[in-house]
Amino acid sequence: MTTIKLTKKPDDTQVKASKAPVRRTNTIQRDRSVTPPNVNKPAIAESQPARQEPVAHTSARTGQRNHRFDGKPRENTRGDDGQNARPIYPSKSADDREQQPRQARPQGVDTRITPRPDKNEPQYRQAPRRGGKVRDGYDSVNTPQYGAAAKAAYKSTSISTELPRLSKVMAERGICSRREADEWIMNSWVMVDGVIIDTLGTRINPDAEIVISSYAHEVQAETVTIILHKPVGYVSGQAEDGYQPAIVLVHPDNEWLDDPELNQHHAREFQRRYLNGLAPAGRLDIDSTGMLVLTQDGRVARHLIGEDSTVEKEYLVRVEGTLDDEGLKRLNFGLSLDGEKLKPAKVSWQNEDQLRFVLREGKKRQIRRMCEMVGLHVVGLKRVRIGSVNLGKLPVGQWRYLRNGERF
Repeated sequence: MTTIKLTKKPDDTQVKASKAPVRRTNTIQRDRSVTPPNVNKPAIAESQPARQEPVAHTSARTGQRNHRFDGKPRENTRGDDGQNARPIYPSKSADDREQQPRQARPQGVDTRITPRPDKNEPQYRQAPRRGGKVRDGYDSVNTPQYGAAAKAAYKSTSISTELPRLSKVMAERGICSRREADEWIMNSWVMVDGVIIDTLGTRINPDAEIVISSYAHEVQAETVTIILHKPVGYVSGQAEDGYQPAIVLVHPDNEWLDDPELNQHHAREFQRRYLNGLAPAGRLDIDSTGMLVLTQDGRVARHLIGEDSTVEKEYLVRVEGTLDDEGLKRLNFGLSLDGEKLKPAKVSWQNEDQLRFVLREGKKRQIRRMCEMVGLHVVGLKRVRIGSVNLGKLPVGQWRYLRNGERF
């Protein structure tokens, strides 16, 4: 049998003091029925004048505490009477202040706040605090902010507004349309002089080297161009006045599969995505028929309906009325529409009641208005050719793809 001895530790809270408590030797008790005097503020006699010479306070408890106190008092600068006066201790001696005079603050201006320019006066822009234009050599003093001077300064900046935009240069070179160029730039598919451009509106040198990514070429290769034989009663663009647009005819059931020149080994299967962005490149009136081009390729659209387009368009026009030699000459050249002289045309008789028109422009209802000027009435109009692409035997209401070897 094992015996365990338990020893109880003494409680720390009950430890007795080793020394006797220190007691004050002054046994005089303070009379607590009387308010004690304020020792922080020195008593000032009422008969003392309002202004008096500053008195040096030697007591550490008198006056305001100041960590810059150097033992020398400063003049009383607060109040007109002695009661409001308090000692304020300087951080520098008078000799130091005389050696380094302090710059005077301009009156009426708070230097803690940057003044905002007033548009009613010829103010100047405040310089940026960091980076930005200061880094690029911006002069905040000599650069005006408002008025004609500011416009003149903007025109003289290093960024020249005379340089063409990248999208315009790409369209002029026939690389793509402006809309496609903007999409490619946003996707970082365009490189100019070895630098990838991803900012819309970038201006470049007209002779700069432009390299297009292979991704852009792949997307462009997937675009389609369709030749449609538009019937009477359909509008070329958006639906209007209850008439359907011609694009509703672009359907697999209306595809011309009997095309003798269609390559059966590389036949293209119709997909719904071919309708995305498919738009007419040119138009035909609702009461006209013939060849209508619908394309997703911006290059084709620009080539056919661009401002500088010179592609020929051939029409067969059935007319009623009489036409003399002088009227035929006027149809070829000499007529004006909407105050503008028309470009020279090629107009000749196809048969007894049908004229053949070849135009290089396409104003609204141009052929009908030209015939009215010489006393003719148009009863039928059909477009049979655009550039070097012919309508051929394509039936009315049917469509086909632009062949690989065809160019407008």
